[in-house]
Amino acid sequence: MVFGFWEALLVLGIVLVIFGAGKLPTVMGDLAKGIKTFKAGLKEEETATASPPAEPSKLPPPGSEPPKPA
Repeated sequence: MVFGFWEALLVLGIVLVIFGAGKLPTVMGDLAKGIKTFKAGLKEEETATASPPAEPSKLPPPGSEPPKPA
């Protein structure tokens, strides 16, 4: 399904009726901030998964005795 000119015009008309022309810039600004925050979160997620995993801590082999305090 293609979102064409007439569908976009219909959606814009409905948004104008619901929010009014005065409140529309505020709504669009909030929407833009939300999209920017979402994209920033995706970039953080990409960098977190792209970085090499942390080196595991050195643990004694299973079944061995714990080290004795000095």
